[in-house]
Amino acid sequence: MDIDNQKTITDTIAQLSDIPQGIGNTAPDGTALPMPSTDNLKEIVDLCREIIFPGYFGQTPTSPESIKYHIGINVESLTRLLKQEIYSGLCFSDPEKHNNVATLRKAESTAVQFVAYLPELRRLLQGDVQALYNGDPASTSFSEIIFAYPAIKAISNYRIAHRLVELGVPLIPRVITEMAHSETGIDIHPGAQIGENFAIDHGTGVVIGATCIIGNNVKLYQGVTLGAKSFPLNDNGNPIKGVPRHPIIEDNVVIYAQATILGRITIGKNSTIGGNVWITENIPQNSKIVQKGAKNYI
Repeated sequence: MDIDNQKTITDTIAQLSDIPQGIGNTAPDGTALPMPSTDNLKEIVDLCREIIFPGYFGQTPTSPESIKYHIGINVESLTRLLKQEIYSGLCFSDPEKHNNVATLRKAESTAVQFVAYLPELRRLLQGDVQALYNGDPASTSFSEIIFAYPAIKAISNYRIAHRLVELGVPLIPRVITEMAHSETGIDIHPGAQIGENFAIDHGTGVVIGATCIIGNNVKLYQGVTLGAKSFPLNDNGNPIKGVPRHPIIEDNVVIYAQATILGRITIGKNSTIGGNVWITENIPQNSKIVQKGAKNYI
């Protein structure tokens, strides 16, 4: 390599080595912070599914003689991995917490709190399976829904991630829901609040925003967007974070394919929203919203 080309490469390396503030992943002492592992997070989700739905995922046998033993092993593995990944998330959000005994204790206690929530998580997901079965005439059994339906994968990832949000875990919940997004095409922010017996039919293209609130017995079809119409800016022109900006969907609402609902508005309970509609205003209870009939101008 000639001298000019070598100098170009050397200069480029020097520029890339000057990492901008906010991009580098280092502790105040200059050491590298622990980064969450996507492989570990995938294993965490897989373990949760295996514990909640034994016999469908993983290798856990369902015989009464051995199930307690195998679930015990899986719970211990889950707790260990969660502690490690929660610690990484806490350090990522605040580098000052790296190599801190209090952070390690916080990670362990949070992991244990999550594990204690698993029975409730199973109850919620059983309700979601029931809602999908009741709402889809093509489904033949609960087993088919648990094992094959993308909605259950996306909803289970969401419910795992949302519990971690409730426990104050940063970063990790978003990674878990984005894993499901990549796999299923269903994008549910972990900060959204979703009630019981939730169903998504088909699912591809569904988007549920961070501050969305969804009641019980709600069903969405493919392509539904529950998004933000706009967001406020501060004096410097930057978006103000944490402001409620997504819809509230009350109980017993059905929203059909490709409907777009934007802003902090309320869709009243027992309402039906037809396909391909655009809604930016409150909808009263017991409403039925559909497109206007097509006109023939020929």
